[in-house]
Amino acid sequence: MPATDDGGPPDTGAVTEPARRAVAAVWRIESARIVGALARYTGDFALAEDVAQEALAEALVAWSRDGAPANPVGWLLTAARRRAIDAFRRRAALDERYALLAAQLTEGAAAPGADRPDELPWDPDRIDDDVLALVFTACHPVLSPEARVALTLRVVSGLSSEEIARAFLVPVPTVQARITRAKKTVAAARVPFELPPAEERRARLGAVLSVLYVVFTEGSTATAGEDLLRPDLAHEALRLARTLTALLPGEPEPHGLLALFELTAARFPARTGPDGEAVLLEDQDRTRWDRSAVRRGLAALGRATSAGRGLGPYGLQAAIAACHAVAPSAAETDWERIVLLYEALGRIAPSPVVELNRAVAVAMASGPAEALAIVDDLLAADRLPGSHLLPGVRGELLTRLGRTAEARTELELAARLCRNARERAVLLRKAAALG
Repeated sequence: MPATDDGGPPDTGAVTEPARRAVAAVWRIESARIVGALARYTGDFALAEDVAQEALAEALVAWSRDGAPANPVGWLLTAARRRAIDAFRRRAALDERYALLAAQLTEGAAAPGADRPDELPWDPDRIDDDVLALVFTACHPVLSPEARVALTLRVVSGLSSEEIARAFLVPVPTVQARITRAKKTVAAARVPFELPPAEERRARLGAVLSVLYVVFTEGSTATAGEDLLRPDLAHEALRLARTLTALLPGEPEPHGLLALFELTAARFPARTGPDGEAVLLEDQDRTRWDRSAVRRGLAALGRATSAGRGLGPYGLQAAIAACHAVAPSAAETDWERIVLLYEALGRIAPSPVVELNRAVAVAMASGPAEALAIVDDLLAADRLPGSHLLPGVRGELLTRLGRTAEARTELELAARLCRNARERAVLLRKAAALG
């Protein structure tokens, strides 16, 4: 449900459930276009989001009283525009530029509720540009990674502070503070609401893709809590990735990211059992994998490949996911190709997690001894301090080598470090089986 900065719309008995559902539906579908249009219209990113939220609160009361209008987007934009004009007028005494803009905006302003499509403050030919500018603004490099995630989910996806907090298991005030600071930072840095110039766009695109990657990763394997998956969060990242590929059809890496999301999400139905318990890859019923999602993912990977620039980090991860997607079983997976893909990924985007995943693939392709050497190098270099991933993989490899006492110690350590209850249960079950 859309919410104001204090966590929700005004609490009033006049609000009806049909109106609440109508406002929520319009906001979830059109929030990016609404905020994007208002940001271009006012030239003030933070003000655009604020007046959009105020218009939502106004709509809850008006639509409860009068019913939803025939043109709900136009209604919200008109109401938000009037709020913006009021804000400009309040600032006019301090800022001559705002006073001039307020006078310009006042001309031809309609009353809230007017169902006239020609009142939309956007050029239909520029809608995509507005949304894309909104994405790049929310993911601007002046913001911290956490702020980019929160602001993107708020202004592009239309999620409330409560929904974002629930998704990442952080207090609502923390999310609200991140969003407020992000808006102030954007304003203080005078970040223009516009598409970055062509020569900067590709460099800036990496920040956008990383935000979507963080959101999807948290949805596909939650770092903490009682649930292994948070499908709503993953599917929101998937929706945004689809939007991005539509807006930037000539860029290969968004297609690679979309392919990775589709191929990973295809396995969601088989990754948990009836009670929510985690089901490992080798134990999954592959007939439950979403074959439509697999086809979409392979098609997106094909588009990333056809650009002829070579696959980037997300495209390489998608290629790895494709190896799993087309394999009849874990044993029949092309592990040698996966090893090569991880080696390529490690060269262009080196990280200890990539190296650890390469070790898992090496274990499947060449045996656990060679893989254990890779893992022990990571351990000696203290590359993943405090993570449950390294002792978890090391415990698996030691089990396969018959070193059960050491394996049990590693798996128990991994369980102590793991913050997700479902993953922790799997680790404890494996450790107990060695007892």
